[in-house]
Amino acid sequence: MALKRMVMEIGMGTDLRGEDYTKAAVRALKDALWHNSLNIADALGLPKEAMIVEVTIGVAKPDQVNKEEVAAVLPYGQAKVIVEEGGLDIPKNYGGGLTVMANAVATVFFDLEEAA
Repeated sequence: MALKRMVMEIGMGTDLRGEDYTKAAVRALKDALWHNSLNIADALGLPKEAMIVEVTIGVAKPDQVNKEEVAAVLPYGQAKVIVEEGGLDIPKNYGGGLTVMANAVATVFFDLEEAA
């Protein structure tokens, strides 16, 4: 068996006032997922639970993202969340603070047999 990448979706999310990296990451993943309705598991005759969903999040402060909250966004499948340095911290011009921007990539894999 071998993992085969079937789908990749990209999203962006922000937290405008709270400087909450998890909130921005969750919004980025939702942005990636909520623009489509994939029927790939059904098309392959596989259960949705067979999907392996690798979520990569990019934010300026990766250690401040709660991976479990991000994974909870996925409606089904086996989640793996990776958080890397990326995204943006956008300084506000009126007395401090930041707007946090996160990027997300959700990649769906299935464990399929190699074609002969």
